[in-house]
Amino acid sequence: MSGADYLVRLNPEQRAAVEAVDGPLLVLAGAGTGKTRVLTTRFAHILLQGKAYPSQVLAVTFTNKAAREMRERVSAILGQPAEGLWLGTFHALAARMLRRHAEQVGLSSNFTILDADDQMRLLKQVMDAARIDTKRWPANGLMAVIQRWKDRGLEPTAVTPAEDSDYAGGRATELYVAYQDRLKALNAADFGDLLLHVVTLLRNNADILADYHRRFRYILVDEYQDTNLVQYYWLRLLAQGHRNICCVGDDDQSIYSWRGAEIENILRFEKDFPGATIVRLESNYRSTKPILAAASGLIAHNAGRLGKTLRAGRNDADGDKVRVVSMWDSVEEARMVGERIEAARRAGTSLSEIAILVRAGFLNRSFEERLIAIGVPYRIVGGARFYERAEIRDAMAYFRVVAQPADDLAFERIVNLPKRGLGDTAMASMHAIARAESIPLALAAARALETGAIKNARARAALSELMQGFDRWRAILPVQGHVVMAQTLLDESGYTAMWQQDKSPEAPGRLENLKELVSAMADYESLAAFLEHVALVMENDEAAEGERVSLMTLHGAKGLEFDMVFLPGWEEGVFPSRRSVDEGGDKGLEEERRLAYVGITRARRVAVISHAANRMVYGNWQSQLPSRFLDELPAEQVQREGAAQREARPQASVFAGGGLFAQRPRRMIEAGAWEVKERPAASSVFVVGERVFHQKFGYGRVLAVEEDRLDIAFEKAGEKRLLDRFVEKS
Repeated sequence: MSGADYLVRLNPEQRAAVEAVDGPLLVLAGAGTGKTRVLTTRFAHILLQGKAYPSQVLAVTFTNKAAREMRERVSAILGQPAEGLWLGTFHALAARMLRRHAEQVGLSSNFTILDADDQMRLLKQVMDAARIDTKRWPANGLMAVIQRWKDRGLEPTAVTPAEDSDYAGGRATELYVAYQDRLKALNAADFGDLLLHVVTLLRNNADILADYHRRFRYILVDEYQDTNLVQYYWLRLLAQGHRNICCVGDDDQSIYSWRGAEIENILRFEKDFPGATIVRLESNYRSTKPILAAASGLIAHNAGRLGKTLRAGRNDADGDKVRVVSMWDSVEEARMVGERIEAARRAGTSLSEIAILVRAGFLNRSFEERLIAIGVPYRIVGGARFYERAEIRDAMAYFRVVAQPADDLAFERIVNLPKRGLGDTAMASMHAIARAESIPLALAAARALETGAIKNARARAALSELMQGFDRWRAILPVQGHVVMAQTLLDESGYTAMWQQDKSPEAPGRLENLKELVSAMADYESLAAFLEHVALVMENDEAAEGERVSLMTLHGAKGLEFDMVFLPGWEEGVFPSRRSVDEGGDKGLEEERRLAYVGITRARRVAVISHAANRMVYGNWQSQLPSRFLDELPAEQVQREGAAQREARPQASVFAGGGLFAQRPRRMIEAGAWEVKERPAASSVFVVGERVFHQKFGYGRVLAVEEDRLDIAFEKAGEKRLLDRFVEKS
C-alpha cells in the first residue's frame, strides 16, 4: 500500500500523530476519535518509512484482543503478515523478557506462571505455616494487599511504614516475604511478579537495560491512562534510550483506580519527557453533537485533566438532545426504560443496539425483572444475571430450606456455608442416614446429631446451631413476615458476616446484592410467592438466540458503543457513589465524573439519563437527591422530562433489628428539591375481563374477583392469584 493510500484516510489530527515519529509523543484520544487507527497506522508507518525493523518496535496493549486487532491492522496496511513483532499485553511481553533473564531474579527460564487458584492455595499454605487465623484474616484479603504492593512496584524490602498494612495483625510484610520465598523455591511467579521482576532486573542490570535500549527504537503504548505504577516504571526505563515513546490514552476515561490505575501517569507525561509533542484527537465519529456537547460540558468540571473538547466528525451528527428523565421512584424508572425500549424496537432499532448502563451491579435487578415481565430478551455483560450470582443462589438455598425442609439440593448447598467444619465424613454420615431411613437430608442431619454419628465436637455444635436456627426462622415467618425472616436468617447464619470479613474487591458488591435481594422480597405477599417468582425468572431462556438488550456496569461498558443508551440511577450516593467520594475525596469525585463521561459517550444517537425521587435502598424507601452531575450538564444540550416534582414517598423500613440490614438514617430532601403533589393511588376496583399490570408478572386479564383477591391470566407467567393491591389497571 502506498503512502497516500494509508495516510489519506486520516484527518489532520490523526495524520499529525502518525507522522510525528521521532521523540516522545502523547496522543490524547477522546472517545470515538479513532485512536486504534492512529496507533496501528503509526506502527505501519514506522516500518514502511524504514525507521525500524518489526522486531525493533515494542507495542503494548491491555488485552489480547487489542493485540490481535493491532497485528491484523498493521498486516493489512503492510500488505503482508507482520512477523517478528514485540506486540502484546504488558504481562505477555514482561514474561517474554523475564524468561530471557530469569536467573537474574532467582528463577530459571522454565519458571511456572501460577493462575489465581494456585496463587491462593500457596498463600494459604504460607499463612497456615505462620499460624495466621484465616477466618479472621482471609487469604484473598492478604492477596489483595500483596498485589497492590506489586502493582506499585514494591518488593518486600521496599515496603515502607507508610506503605505497610495492618492486615493479619501487622504481619502482612512478613507474609509477603515468605510468599515470595515460596514462589522462588517452586521456580514460579504470579502475574504481579512478571512486571515486578522485570523492573527489578532492568534497574539492577545496566547492561541488560542498555541492550533493550538498542533493541527497541520505538515504543507504542495503548490506553496509557490505565497504567499502574509498575507498568509506568517499566515503560519509563525502556524509553530512556531513544525517547521515541508514543503513548495513546484519554485522561477523561481513567476509571480504574480501584485496580491500581494511576491517572497521574498520563498527566505528568510532559514532565517525564520534556519537549514532548502533544496531539489531541477531538473529532468524534461515533456520537451526535448534543451527546458530545453534553459529555464535554460535564467533564470540563474536572480539574485533573489535560483538556480537550470533542466535536462531531460525522456528516449526520445532528440529533436529539440528551434526555434527563425525573421519575417518582425506581419502580417507575424501570417501567419507563422498558416502555422506551419497546418503542425503539417497534421503530426498527435492534435490541443489540440498546444498552442499560448502571453504576453498580445491584441496580440491574429491577431492569432485569421489568424486561422479563414485558418479554424483552436481554443479556448481562461481564457478570451473571442477578438471580444467578453465587451469593444470591446461596441465600435462596437458605430460604428454600425454610420453606421446604425436604429440599435436599438446597440444604446440601448451605449446610457448610459458611464453613462449619462439616467435612466429607460428616456429609457421608448424613447421606447414609437419609438413604437408610428414606428421609430428607435435613432430617438426617438432625438424626445424626441425636445418634452421635458426627464425631467432631466443633462440627456437631455448629450443625446443631444451624438446625436450631432453621426452627427459629420458620417460627419468625408467620409472625413477622418473610422479609424480616430473610434478613434475620442471613445475619444469624453467619452468611453476611462471611462476606463482611472477606477483603476481596468483590465482597462489597456481594453484600449490596444481598441487601437488594431482601429488598426485592418486600414486593411479594409471602416467601412462597417470592420463591415462585424467582423460579419463573430463572426460566427466562438464556440459551435463546437473537437480539438482546445489554445490561452492564459503566466500568464494563468502556470501549463499547450503542445506538441507544440508558443511564439510570443518577442520584447522590448512588452516582456519584458515596463510597468512592468518602474514600477518595476530590479524586474519587473526579473519577466518578469521568465514569459519567464514559457512560454518555457510549451512545451514538440517543442517551437517556434518569433519576428517581425515591429508591429502595437497603430495604428502606429513601428520598433521593438528584446527582450533582445533572446540574453540570449544559442546559442547552439537555431535554428534561418526567414528573419528579412530587411529594417524596414516606420513609418506611421493611426490616427490623440490626446486622447488615439495620435501617439506615433517613436522608432528608433539600428545600425546593422536589415540590408538589402526591402520586395518585392505583385503583383497587377491578372487574372480570379487565386488563391489568403486575410489576413482576407483566400484563394479564382478570379471570375472577373474590373480595380483595384476583385470579389473573398473565401473558408471560400464566395464571396467578394475587391481592388486588399488587396490580393496577393497564
